[in-house]
Amino acid sequence: MTKRYNETTVPAITGIKGLCPRCQRGHLFNGLLSLAPACEVCGLDYSFADPADGPAFFAMSIVAVPALAFALWLQLTFDTPLWVHIVLTLPLTVLACVGLLRPLKGWLVCSQYFHKAEEGKIDREWRG
Repeated sequence: MTKRYNETTVPAITGIKGLCPRCQRGHLFNGLLSLAPACEVCGLDYSFADPADGPAFFAMSIVAVPALAFALWLQLTFDTPLWVHIVLTLPLTVLACVGLLRPLKGWLVCSQYFHKAEEGKIDREWRG
């Protein structure tokens, strides 16, 4: 007899919370960014998931425009020297990117499960 799980219908929310996409009770992560090998509640093996550099790309893309706008505003309003940007703008940008990595990685992993994503294969039988 197979167990029935409360699978996610909204992978974005489940992933942002860092929960298992199958049971929504277990955790996706061991530590800050490393995926757990499997869900401690339902046993779902997370080896199917490979978000690769996706979370970093999206985090940098999301943070880039506001960080640039802040740096330009700071420079044009206060005519700050370079060291102010190094002490203020750079750490804010890095912290914002790091803060987005975990929710974005969770979202991508849950989306891969939800959409049953798998490694691409060449269909040699198909004739186009």
